[in-house]
Amino acid sequence: MTRTTTRRGWTRAAALALSAGACVALLPSTASAAPTTAAQARQAVTETGQKLSALDEQVHQATATAEQQQAAAAAAAGAAAQAQAELDALEPQLRSIAQTGMVGTTRGRLAAFLTSGSADDLIAQMSTLDQLASHADAVVAQAAAARAAAEQAQADATAAAAAADAAAADLENQKEQLEDELAGYEADFARLSVTDQVRVHNVLSGPDVTAAPAPAPTEAAGVAVRTALAQVGDMYLPGGSGPDRFDCSGLTQYAYAAAGISLPHSSRAQSGIGVAVSRAELQPGDLVFFYSPISHVGMYIGNGQMVHASVTGKPVAVTSVDKGGYVSARRVTG
Repeated sequence: MTRTTTRRGWTRAAALALSAGACVALLPSTASAAPTTAAQARQAVTETGQKLSALDEQVHQATATAEQQQAAAAAAAGAAAQAQAELDALEPQLRSIAQTGMVGTTRGRLAAFLTSGSADDLIAQMSTLDQLASHADAVVAQAAAARAAAEQAQADATAAAAAADAAAADLENQKEQLEDELAGYEADFARLSVTDQVRVHNVLSGPDVTAAPAPAPTEAAGVAVRTALAQVGDMYLPGGSGPDRFDCSGLTQYAYAAAGISLPHSSRAQSGIGVAVSRAELQPGDLVFFYSPISHVGMYIGNGQMVHASVTGKPVAVTSVDKGGYVSARRVTG
């Protein structure tokens, strides 16, 4: 597998020059050309930060797919075991039928004719033979159907197991790509000047503001808002779902769990929960979504503000809901 990475191999002199805001000619690595100005370096880091949000969401999607495939594989394996058990349960009857020759009645009918003492006796024996043969035929037919079902169930289980393995492998690939991009982002971000670091965070997260929450419309929404705001200052962590580190959907999931409402750990999946609301209809507790395809979620707290976990190196914070990239909102309670 080829890993994507943002590492640019900046030299120490170039890094120091960029920290000072100077315009210099950098020595590119063999992998890719380095930015030549502080503004270009800042833009490159910003773009990588935006990409990290999408990659984090891809990991969540891959995780959900892997879990679904694993559940399907387990269910298919259970169905195969049940089908085989039903077939095995018929084996004693099949052995008995084979030993007594009750499938087909030609020999039995001849014996009945030769040994019967009267017409009534012959009719009674023939009737008994017909009943036994009918039962034997039914058992054989049931066994044939059970065998076919067992074979199909086993084929389904094998296919489901292969799909689960493929989903698990894809998840690992997604995680490795995210880790590579994250390492490159952190290294490149550290080379920026403090001023440029703030600029990058303002683009990716929005400028921090003092929280001014409005009254929530429902008790559950109020609990969710208060829980989310209580996490302000906790650091961002890809895949984090608390109690001390979060990614964006991990924070909203954690906040609503405190209100007794279960949300998936995925911004895209959360965007399908509840009912859609317009920007003008936003109320505290509403989930607000960003970018296309959706890869970020925050929680509206009122007065044009939201609380969210945004990007690595940046704590959970309150900012304007209009920070950029806004696409939609959902109400999950009330």
